[in-house]
Amino acid sequence: MVTVIPGSDLLTSALNVVSQSLQIPVIVFLLLFALYAVITVGGLISEYSSRKKVPVRLIKDLIFSISRTKEISEIEGIIKNAQIPKNQKRVLVNIARSSELKKDSREALAEKLIENEEDIIEKKLQTTDIVTKIGPTLGLMGTLIPMGPGLAALGSGDVATLSNAIIVAFDTTVVGIGAGAVAYVVSKIRRRWYEQYLSNLDALSKAVLDRLNE
Repeated sequence: MVTVIPGSDLLTSALNVVSQSLQIPVIVFLLLFALYAVITVGGLISEYSSRKKVPVRLIKDLIFSISRTKEISEIEGIIKNAQIPKNQKRVLVNIARSSELKKDSREALAEKLIENEEDIIEKKLQTTDIVTKIGPTLGLMGTLIPMGPGLAALGSGDVATLSNAIIVAFDTTVVGIGAGAVAYVVSKIRRRWYEQYLSNLDALSKAVLDRLNE
């Protein structure tokens, strides 16, 4: 005799199979996120120790120096000798060398160079932003997935299976939230650094453009 499985039971079984099949990938990703959190903290410390701190006073002095140049060729020397990050120097030197272009083309070039810097920064922040949002979500998934079989085991009196399920649920929650919290802090600190970097670059590029447009 052939047993007919009701449609609702078939769908429930399929849903359970899909849910349980996600447990191992979720745990693997959580372990990778935990490893990434440790590595990114080390990267943050390294970046802090090698980071050039540029005070507002220095930016102000550079703007005045650029505006006071008698020859456009002097701008490049001022930029190269300035105590600013190398990437900023590269962008500003490229703008300073665009004197042969017309005003609109020169400004378009400057805008494109700054946009390229923004894209580079966005890529650096992208991974930490992903971990910030996905880490806790995976932690929640890792909590709920083993609880189904655990509660089912409790119904049949299998307390050992339930206890193992609870341990996995708590561990995945802690790892997911922990990785997300670390990534959030790192992303927040780096974003503040990069916003200051872009603000300084924007101010200096405008000073160079103003001098070239005279």
